[in-house]
Amino acid sequence: MKTRIAPTPSGYLHAGNGAAFVLAWKLAREADGKLLLRIDDLDAERVRPEYVEDIFENLHWLGVDWDEGPRNAEELQNTWSQHLRMARYSELVEQLREGGHLYACTCSRKEVQDRTGSGEYDGHCRSLALPFDHPDCSWRLHLPQTGKVAWNTWPDGKQHEATLDMPAPVIRQRNGRPAYQIASLADDVDFGIDLVVRGADLLDSTAIQLYLAELLGLGSFSESLFLHHPLLLDKNGAKRSKSHGADSLKEARLAGEDPHAIHQLADRLKGESL
Repeated sequence: MKTRIAPTPSGYLHAGNGAAFVLAWKLAREADGKLLLRIDDLDAERVRPEYVEDIFENLHWLGVDWDEGPRNAEELQNTWSQHLRMARYSELVEQLREGGHLYACTCSRKEVQDRTGSGEYDGHCRSLALPFDHPDCSWRLHLPQTGKVAWNTWPDGKQHEATLDMPAPVIRQRNGRPAYQIASLADDVDFGIDLVVRGADLLDSTAIQLYLAELLGLGSFSESLFLHHPLLLDKNGAKRSKSHGADSLKEARLAGEDPHAIHQLADRLKGESL
């Protein structure tokens, strides 16, 4: 078995992040498997050196070791950064475009919010046939209006089925950079991940990536096992978020707290996973 942890260096990690990483680590070690550290640094504008360093310091504090991936910020930049794999991601994006699976969209987030009130994309540009070289546009995935995907859940391979009735995801951003869905899929396939551990908030991402894998002929992804763990909520019952100032692991670490509490949270996530 090979799984991964995939932190994003866009803020200081919080307890929910730490528990998820410990969970993946424990699953790998219990199965005598391998663990990959994949730092999702695709959105360079949000990456800060202090956030990258925070990842390494917290993993060491938690006692999480890994078999593949960068050991420090220098190795990330020189060997493991997603920016070094940009050609691979772009190749898959182009394959989707040539296959007629994408469409150009000029809607900004504000326009979508003003139009829908929910912020969820409503397919406004789907039928407009805008050229792909239209200035300042993103490329979105054509999702079938009726369609389903299924995946095998950890640990026994029981199937979970989901519909594809969700907002069309961005596959190429306005700046021309491939988006999360394609990069995450490519990395999981190319690094041989066969157990994907992620939060229940990414159930839609699993469905989208399985559909993308089908379109791109990446069959190994559909053979993987998936574990979706519940989210740890803050004191107000909201999802913890680095961008919303959730208490950081850094604060706990510097205060001399025992990381055993995070390990206990990981055990709780394991017991409540989908």
